[in-house]
Amino acid sequence: MLKPYRQVPIQECGEPLVAIPVELFAIETPHSYIKCGADYGGMSPYYLRQGVLDRLIQAQTGLQKLYPSWQIQIFDAYRPVEVQQYMVDYTFRQTCDRRKLDLAKLSDLESEQIWKDVYQIWAMPSFDLKTPPPHSTGAAIDITLVDGDGIPIDMGSPIDEMSDRSTPGYFDKSNDPLEQQYQQHRQLLARIMTDVGFLRHPDEWWHFSIGDQLWAWLNHQADLQHPIPAYYGRVI
Repeated sequence: MLKPYRQVPIQECGEPLVAIPVELFAIETPHSYIKCGADYGGMSPYYLRQGVLDRLIQAQTGLQKLYPSWQIQIFDAYRPVEVQQYMVDYTFRQTCDRRKLDLAKLSDLESEQIWKDVYQIWAMPSFDLKTPPPHSTGAAIDITLVDGDGIPIDMGSPIDEMSDRSTPGYFDKSNDPLEQQYQQHRQLLARIMTDVGFLRHPDEWWHFSIGDQLWAWLNHQADLQHPIPAYYGRVI
């Protein structure tokens, strides 16, 4: 089923995809998806559109006004559609393994349920220029925060977890002190990003974008009288 944001028109601005200066941020090496076997075709996941990178640097500046030694940790940024396809298929297989299901003997109902769960987290790996996966535009980024010792700030669930805990407000009404802390961390992450123009995925605490179809659709939900197009399409 096509997610509603993928119907937003794109007016590509032609801004270049540029390398992220990784020395400014925290990163994992090797990259998580490369460890899973994803092939970026000679590219790096640490690329963004120039305007998106500029805003990300501004977001980190905002973070460090509050916590001088903290950094944004980049989990993933640019993702070719081929990598999107690989990771969707990989997640399907891993989900079968976790649920102790034989991939070769899946019923139609079991397969349908797993795909439904996979696509709660992963965008459809479409090559159609009208419906690009957000990360394939160079406008989306998955991030968390680390402290001055490089230790990740606990957000209450890992990036890419296929569960309700991934929802940004999952701990919002909890009375548990630790879970309240998780929510405060998520709110901090959202604040530093939205302050510079990013919007957060409604189902993923770690995913932010600016200028892509999801960003334009979220803007439209906030102001139904003034729809706007996306200005970043798939990088080709």
